[in-house]
Formats: sequence, C-alpha cells, structure tokens
Amino acid sequence: MIKVVIAEDDFRIAQVQEQFLQKVTDVKLVGKALNAKETLKLLSEHEVDLLLLDIYMPDELGTELLPKIRENHPLVDIIMVTAATERTMLEKAVKYGVFNYLLKPVTMKKFVETIEDYKRKKKLLSAAEEVDQTMIDRYFGSINQSAAIQKDLPTGVDRHTLDKVKDVVEKLKGVSIDEMSEELGVSRTTARRYLEYLVLIDVCVAKHDYGIVGRPQRKYYLLE
Repeated sequence: MIKVVIAEDDFRIAQVQEQFLQKVTDVKLVGKALNAKETLKLLSEHEVDLLLLDIYMPDELGTELLPKIRENHPLVDIIMVTAATERTMLEKAVKYGVFNYLLKPVTMKKFVETIEDYKRKKKLLSAAEEVDQTMIDRYFGSINQSAAIQKDLPTGVDRHTLDKVKDVVEKLKGVSIDEMSEELGVSRTTARRYLEYLVLIDVCVAKHDYGIVGRPQRKYYLLE
C-alpha cells in the first residue's frame, strides 16, 4: 500500500487530487496539508511513501521545503503538482530528486498515469536484490511504454484494437488467448497476435498457468 500526503493550499484542488487517487489501487491518502508547516507536521507524524507537493503555498515555497524534507525524511518520494512554469523551479526540483513534475491543470488521465508509473517503478526497485541493465532501462523508461506503443505498428496490428486488448488484460487480471478471442469476438490467431505484440514491447508478460488438471495454458498479464 502506497501512503500519500497531498500538500496543496487550495482545498478544492486537493479534493480533486484525492478523487483522482481513488482511481488507483493500493494507494492510501494519509493526510492533506494546506501549507508548508502542516506538510512537515504530517511527514513527522505518519509513515509516508509519496508527497504530492505544490510550490506556491502561503507560508513557504514548496521548493524551499525540499532540502528540509530531504534532510529529515530522505525516504519520502516527491511529485511536484504546481502551476509554476519557471525553469529555475524545475531545476531546483530536479536537483532534489523529485520523481515527476506535473503542471496544473492536471488531467485525471495524466495524474493516474503518473501515480501508476510511480507504483510500477517502486515495485520494480523493491523486488530487486541486484540490478542489471535491462532492469535499469525499464526503471528509467517512459510511462506505460507509451513511446514503444506510439511507434509505427507492425502489419496486422491496429492501434484501437491494441488498446482494447490491453484493457481486457487489465480488467481480467490476466487472460488466455481463448478468453481474449471470446471477449473481443476475434479469431484465436488475431488474439494471439495482439497479445504477443504486447509481450514484445514489454507491456505484458506471458506465463504458464497449470490450473488444477489438464495441459498448461499460456496467460498474459500486464507488467507492473
């Protein structure tokens, strides 16, 4: 469970962010702060994994909080959510190792994508005793492999259908070729083509499900 604090002086924006967080599984909001003082208090009183930090707060800039947070709460990850477009603000945030920098107004899609990417990378890192270059490349890769998906698709793979296939895999928490064929009303050959392409671009992983009896079945799962 990812424990989150929202630091935002506009309670309406904080409420919207809270609603966005509810769209993400395994995330728990442990508190909301309206200013810098409340932010530091919440970090001291709770075990926090992720801080969503505004810059323009009434008592102190969020960027001025960064060195204090890094000194006193070095394990807290930070995503800036701000209207600040000054380059110097971004540079300071990067200097103190923020995970991401979101400019307001933030769409729900962008917000959820960013939190899901944070979850994926945190899980990837925590599961590794040692790292190799493949794991490092995955960690520093783009959100949801979007760069790979935006490239020219191979013959026989349609972008709209590919998105539908991915949605089915996510909805069913893992799917076989037969199940995908039935869900989309397509042939097994077509279902296999799309599922194997998602494996190829590191969106999905294929595993053998042995079940209770019978031959093992190849099932496809979204990579976390």
